[in-house]
This record gives sequence, structure tokens and C-alpha cells, in this order.
Amino acid sequence: MTHTAEWTVGVSLTEEGGTTRARAVLDTGTAKLVGRGSARCNPEDVEVPAIGDELAASRAMRDLAGQLMRAADRDLAAMGAVPEPPRTGYGWPQDADDPTRRGR
Repeated sequence: MTHTAEWTVGVSLTEEGGTTRARAVLDTGTAKLVGRGSARCNPEDVEVPAIGDELAASRAMRDLAGQLMRAADRDLAAMGAVPEPPRTGYGWPQDADDPTRRGR
């Protein structure tokens, strides 16, 4: 099966009072997701706008990526394609009272 799609991501940046804010918008053609991020310049540091842009944009895209992963997880669960949840490494096993299972 061949499938081709083109999604677009736009990032807008604004800086005011030493704080840079980024908004990343993913447009799939059928849905839009918006990620947000910010960066604040320490008042004692030299102001370099490009660094604030990079930090804020990367944080907005990380937020966007997390939303996309959660959407995929929900879609997988809806399809019944999610494997069993991982077993925890703490607590007693359910069959701890079974003497034939001890020592394993």
C-alpha cells in the first residue's frame, strides 16, 4: 500500500520584555495541532535574540511532537493495536501464595 501525504508546520515567534514565545502549528489537511514554547533571557546575560528563538521554537515543536504521539496512542488504542501494559517491577506477583511458583 502506497500512501503519500504532505503536512505543513509553521512556527511564529514573538519577543517582548526578554521573553520569546513560539507557536508551532501542524496542519495535516484534516486537523490542526498547536504547540507552544517560551524562553526567557536572564537579565544578567547578553541578549542574543537568535538563542531565544531557537529555545522557544524547539520547546514549541517538542510540545507539538508530544501531542502528535498522544494522538497516535489514542488511535492505536481505538484500533485495539496497543500491546499489554508493561508489568511493574514492584509489589508481589499475583500468584505469590502458590508454593510451586516460588523461587522463579
